Amino acid sequence: MAVKYYPLINKAVSALGIKGRLLEEIPDDHFFSKPFITMAREPGSGGLPIAKALGKRLGFKVHDESIIDKVAESTKRRRAIIRKIDEKSRGYIEDLIHSSLNPNYIDENTYIKELSKVIMMLAHEGNCIIVGRGSNFITPISRGLHVNVVAPYDLRVQRAIKYEDYTTSKAKKVIAHHEKERKDFVKKYFRQDLDSRNAYDITINTTYYSIEEAAEVLEAAFIKKFPTWQRIKAGLF
Repeated sequence: MAVKYYPLINKAVSALGIKGRLLEEIPDDHFFSKPFITMAREPGSGGLPIAKALGKRLGFKVHDESIIDKVAESTKRRRAIIRKIDEKSRGYIEDLIHSSLNPNYIDENTYIKELSKVIMMLAHEGNCIIVGRGSNFITPISRGLHVNVVAPYDLRVQRAIKYEDYTTSKAKKVIAHHEKERKDFVKKYFRQDLDSRNAYDITINTTYYSIEEAAEVLEAAFIKKFPTWQRIKAGLF
C-alpha cells in the first residue's frame, strides 16, 4: 500500500467518525484518479460470480477475501481473527468479553477504521471491484459505479440448495443469517440502509440474467458512467 496517503485517509475517516458516506470529503481529482466498482449483494443472488465475470471483462481485480488479508496485515492480527468479525456488527459488552479472554481479539472501532482505510486505498488504486463490506457507503459516489445485486428470496433459496447442496431448512437459515449480519453491519457502522434505492447507481435482479449476461449489463453501465475510462487506462490523458 502507498503509505504516504494514510494521513489523508485518517483525516477523512476521523472527520466522518466512520458513520457515513465519504462523498466529496477527499478531492476526487487528487485521490480517486481511476474509477472503481463497489458491489453489494444479497445472499444467493450471484454477486461474487458476477463480480468475477465483470472483472474479467474490464481487466479489473476483484477484492473480496483479499480485503480480510489486508485488514489482518494492517492490524497485525491473524487472518482467522479478522474473518470471524468480517461484515458483522458487535456491541460494547461483546467486545469487552472477547478482549478480556482473547489477547488477539480486535475491538470493533479499530476493525471498522482499518477496514475503511483498506477500502479507501483500494478505491484510490482504482480499476478494481470491491465486494460488500459497506464499500459503497465508504467511497465517493461520483468516482465509482455502485452496484447492488438482488434476486427474489425463493430463487435465492433454490440456488443455495442447488449450488451449495443445502437442505431447504439450512438454505433458509444460512440466507437469513448472512442477510441480517450484513444489514446490521451497515446500519450500525454507517447509519445507512443496505436496501436503500439511493445507495446505488444500478440494482440488477438476476432472475432472468445469467452470470455473463449480468456482467455484460454492468459493463455497459460502467462505460456509460465513465466514458473516458479506456483513454485513462491507456494513459492518453
